[in-house]
Amino acid sequence: MDITPLKLNQINLGAIGANKTEESPSNKTLESFAGILNDTIGKVNDLQKGADTAIEKFAAGELDINDVMVEVEKANTALQLTIQLRNKVIEAYQEVMRMQV
Repeated sequence: MDITPLKLNQINLGAIGANKTEESPSNKTLESFAGILNDTIGKVNDLQKGADTAIEKFAAGELDINDVMVEVEKANTALQLTIQLRNKVIEAYQEVMRMQV
């Protein structure tokens, strides 16, 4: 059994004390969160399309019912997880809005 090493990001020590005129860290965080969210929603959409394709292939007699059920359940689980994530984000937003400044 081969053991694959972890690939960790290297730290650039020269950039620690340097003044940067790039975007603020909060903007980068928001962009990365938005990117991750868009990628995740895209993957969920791809799973939904794959389930639809599997159903069509089953109707045409090209695919077994077991494979169709696996694809449909993958899509269903991903959708339920996305809905729960949305609910948690909305709940966190509402909690922040209730804070008194």
